[in-house]
Amino acid sequence: MQGSIIQAVEIYKLFIPLKEPFVISLGAIHNVQNIVVIIRTADGCAGYGECSPYMTINGESVDTCFIVGQYFAKVLKGKSALDIAGCIETMDKTIYANSSIKSAFDIALYDIAAQHAGLPLYQFLGGENNKVLETDMTVSIGDPQKMKDDAMRFKTEGFPAIKVKLGGAKEDDIARIKAIREGIGMEHPLRIDANQGWGTADHAIEVLQALSEYNIEHCEEPISRYRFMELSKVSAASPIPIMADESCGDEWDAERLIALKACQMFNIKLGKSGGFYKGMKIAALGASAGMHMQVGGFMESRLGMTAAAHLALSNDHIHHCDFDTPLMFTEDPVIGGIKYLEKGVIDVPEVPGLGAVIDESYLKEAEKWAM
Repeated sequence: MQGSIIQAVEIYKLFIPLKEPFVISLGAIHNVQNIVVIIRTADGCAGYGECSPYMTINGESVDTCFIVGQYFAKVLKGKSALDIAGCIETMDKTIYANSSIKSAFDIALYDIAAQHAGLPLYQFLGGENNKVLETDMTVSIGDPQKMKDDAMRFKTEGFPAIKVKLGGAKEDDIARIKAIREGIGMEHPLRIDANQGWGTADHAIEVLQALSEYNIEHCEEPISRYRFMELSKVSAASPIPIMADESCGDEWDAERLIALKACQMFNIKLGKSGGFYKGMKIAALGASAGMHMQVGGFMESRLGMTAAAHLALSNDHIHHCDFDTPLMFTEDPVIGGIKYLEKGVIDVPEVPGLGAVIDESYLKEAEKWAM
């Protein structure tokens, strides 16, 4: 369709302070540093995408994304936004990896395609709004008493599950979980995420076995992503189900982990996979393997998390949602998008496309590149 030809691209840097530092085993985050991409077609349609680069996970920064995004804008101009596969192939041929900025373009392309189809994005992806999406709330790694207080507050606020960042010394992590369980009781759903912090398989197994008495639903990425060949050893010995996160970036990683019987679950993030196009391939592989999966994110605003919510509705094997980071922002730059209801329930927009845009008042103040 002539009207779907990509005519212009805008790239913005989005900076927003957090209410308090968000701390994981890989380091602390004090401010949101995201990229917003707007793709405009000849017929006046605008698609919005967002990425939240994470230097220690996908090796990208807001500055690298801002520059690489300009490469993509130039090679995609004149192409049909509805030829998503062709656009993804063009970006992959332009530069290897860079999954974060690729995901922002991918989301914007899918937004346009779903608008053209007159469908909410989850429906365009082949999904149905047939399940309740509920987000957990994350406790940063730190002092056991502070972590206990935060967990108790999140339980009081009604979040149906609490996710706890770990990845320190064995004794410290046990003390953290013990304190949290003393605060919230033994029955409230609790999940843990080591962010590779336990390093080796033997050490991870030791910690996981020590945590077995605390009724933990699952553990994300217990060992270094480079030791994925040892993850099956951890999964076999762990009393807590293992969810691959950093070691599962794209569909090739997912295929490899399934063949190795390395884990019981995947955590899919658009910023790791490069967007919907490859994220859905991970979900399909996980579903074929009988896995229950999670959709999460980095530090996206409600725009990026709206995209994640559409992905969560696209596959019945996606059971868990980790969509809490916009609740940590000091400001909300998004118009439309998902709504956070009581008890962590996520309401997904039913309008054609993504259903979320960035408020123009934020974009006017942002650093911009346009073509």
